[in-house]
Amino acid sequence: MDTSTRNERVYRMPFGSVYPHYVNKVERKGRTVAELHQVISWLTGFDDDDIARLVAEETSFEQFFEEATLNPNASLITGVVCGVRVQDIEEPLMRKLRYMDKLVDELAKGKAMEKILRS
Repeated sequence: MDTSTRNERVYRMPFGSVYPHYVNKVERKGRTVAELHQVISWLTGFDDDDIARLVAEETSFEQFFEEATLNPNASLITGVVCGVRVQDIEEPLMRKLRYMDKLVDELAKGKAMEKILRS
């Protein structure tokens, strides 16, 4: 399967199918759903009600990021996710997905919220 086919599968995947994994990951490491929502909100502009709606409606990642207002400081998110440097990902939607993955990873690893939110 080529990269574009794999990416399309990911883009069509419902955000709600991955969200419980984000919750489990951060809670296992002693963080809270409220902190997870803070991170998602910082990146996307979505509030708690938006997140609940997007999960319930099985919104695809593609539509999720179409509806999002990406934080202007998102480009400050750097590092490696799944063996790839986030800042080097050329496909815009995949970069946004990996931004979120990176923020969730940082939260789960106990990084201070001020550093996660690039403030």
